[in-house]
Amino acid sequence: MNVTIVNKRNNKIVFSKAYEAKSFFLKLRGLMFKKTLTNDEALIFYKTSSIHTCFMRFPLDIIFLDINRKIIKIVESLGAWRMVYCKGAYCTIETAAGTVSLKDIRVNDILEFKT
Repeated sequence: MNVTIVNKRNNKIVFSKAYEAKSFFLKLRGLMFKKTLTNDEALIFYKTSSIHTCFMRFPLDIIFLDINRKIIKIVESLGAWRMVYCKGAYCTIETAAGTVSLKDIRVNDILEFKT
């Protein structure tokens, strides 16, 4: 399902094409076989506090959110064959490297998901 994500700090749309990885297959595959990702695209993982970038073809910005969708950690430009963890994360967003800086996304921002 396509989700629009809005930053409540400034009421700006940060992702207009965010997709939820809800099934086991979508979670397993993630972005592994995608060749590129635009700054408007993101993949959302629920109930996860860690991700890996095995088999990735490009670096990612990773955004970790708590249960209230408050950003608690950001990892920028995570390269291939890496793993990152965030204690207390409920939701993880993967997006193209550089997106966090470009869209002024910060720790403590609260994101709103609109379907």
